[in-house]
Amino acid sequence: MSADQKMFVPSQPLPPERTGLLTAYDPGTRTLAAGYQIAPQFRPLPVDIVFEKDVPVTLRDGVKIHVDVFRPVGAEKVPVIVAWSPYGKGQGTSASVMGVFGLVGLGNDAVSGLEKFEAPDPAYWCAQGYAIANPDIRGVVDSEGDSVLWDRQEGRDCYDLIEWLAEQDWCSGKVGMTGTSYLAVSQWFTAAEQPPHLAAINPWEGVSDVYRDLVLRGGMPDTGFAAILQNGSFWGKNRKEDILGEAEAFPLMTELWENKIPDFDRITVPAYVVASYSNTLHTAGTFRAWRRLASEQKWLRIHNSQEWPDYYDPENVEDLRRFFDHFLKGADNGWEQTPPVRYSLLDFAGGDQVAVAADAFPPSGVTSTKFYLDGGSRVLTQTRPEPDAAAMYAVAGNPDLASFVTRFDHETVMVGYPKAHLWVEARGADDMDLFVLVQKLDKFGTPLQQFTAHNQSAMIHDLTERGGSILRYKGSDGRLRVSLRNLDAAQSTSDIPAHSFDRVEKLTPEQIVEVEIDLLPIGLVFHPGEQLRFIISGRSLLGPMMPGAREYVPANSGMHVIHTGGDHPSYLQLPIKDS
Repeated sequence: MSADQKMFVPSQPLPPERTGLLTAYDPGTRTLAAGYQIAPQFRPLPVDIVFEKDVPVTLRDGVKIHVDVFRPVGAEKVPVIVAWSPYGKGQGTSASVMGVFGLVGLGNDAVSGLEKFEAPDPAYWCAQGYAIANPDIRGVVDSEGDSVLWDRQEGRDCYDLIEWLAEQDWCSGKVGMTGTSYLAVSQWFTAAEQPPHLAAINPWEGVSDVYRDLVLRGGMPDTGFAAILQNGSFWGKNRKEDILGEAEAFPLMTELWENKIPDFDRITVPAYVVASYSNTLHTAGTFRAWRRLASEQKWLRIHNSQEWPDYYDPENVEDLRRFFDHFLKGADNGWEQTPPVRYSLLDFAGGDQVAVAADAFPPSGVTSTKFYLDGGSRVLTQTRPEPDAAAMYAVAGNPDLASFVTRFDHETVMVGYPKAHLWVEARGADDMDLFVLVQKLDKFGTPLQQFTAHNQSAMIHDLTERGGSILRYKGSDGRLRVSLRNLDAAQSTSDIPAHSFDRVEKLTPEQIVEVEIDLLPIGLVFHPGEQLRFIISGRSLLGPMMPGAREYVPANSGMHVIHTGGDHPSYLQLPIKDS
């Protein structure tokens, strides 16, 4: 049972750099007057706000958590928006949060400092007639119990909080959820529990499968960011889940990991999902969740930047308000006319297109097109090569990768899901960690990239040279440990392979095996003369996703052989939009 597989380690008190001005336990109700400024660098409040601090809420198993509630002054009943995360409800003014804003080039005056990290700002939402509920979840800061990480337990806990909020005398009975990253993931789990008073959700980029997205992407134990998440959050008085120990003890899909996948078939609430192509932690999970959730009313917006600047952009906040006004206040504001999908197309040269309307993703008129690898000429061709040819590299050598290039003679738009279908062989080893990347080149062959945030300083160049992939987009990537190549027939499609990760099939000498590797969804324009480079390597081509994360060392040795043409027609499948 998954409960028996769960591991815990002692938690620790919140450190000074994670402590904000409102962190200290101080229950009571007070009014913050219009113009109030929690500190000089933050936005002043536009209206009077009632602040109920450290309100106790008892969950169904008797565990008590503490919640901060911000709500408009007055007798009118208002809907409430929940921000569920483990980072500490008073961290908005902490050095760590202010540092993150600086990292991505956001001014701290974009918010009031009353918000949780990655969460809605009470200053804005209270002025629009909403309350904001910021809980310290199970096991965090002063709340009781042991904390868990992205788990169905969180869905049950948030269900209890939502139903408690709906009964408060100031609440209209309508509850919504919003937020990025952890706050997005918690919405999948909560909505799947179907709390009666949850009226709408807004997951803004977040994983939807802890095994596949966080700790064992492609079957590889790349836990650098998981270590930052576990060791740099879940501060409290009791215990926190040891996701690192679990990943080491259970490297295959078990009930533990299955319970960290939301039950998407039970998510029926209206959902406005926000995604990007460039977040190597969140992209795959956000698109997967959007595809699978059962809501009949669901919208997808794919932006062209990084989630924090996108989340606090005033135009996007207003867009979200229209969604919540419609579903939490019953406003007849035309939201239902919003296109089901609004996607972006990147060109890496300042000509991005955003908010391209469509009825689906991929949009209509997209054809999954095979570009065959030719190991002799190292080109990609839409004609299947007849002769057998192999491209190979020594994993400890230089070069330690193999590339294939094609040039486009006319405007070419790719939007949808790429995948790699490869025939591979390991010489001198019984397994392979494979990394693949679709890279855009200009007409001279120079790789093109794009910063996702406003900060393009020398420091950000350094941080993203061999890592920090969420801050600089270098192309669509994928990875797979070849011994875990077995496909999940129920989840796989012709465009999106999904692996079961429930069995190990080692390679034998001279064995050539067929593998499919899913790459992150793409929205990319190639102008005439520009080129596409497809790279296969035995090492991570992007480095760690976050600055400071431990770099993954692949379990590779010997020689990697990529077979092409003839009986082994390896190809890259790309979603090409009809011209």
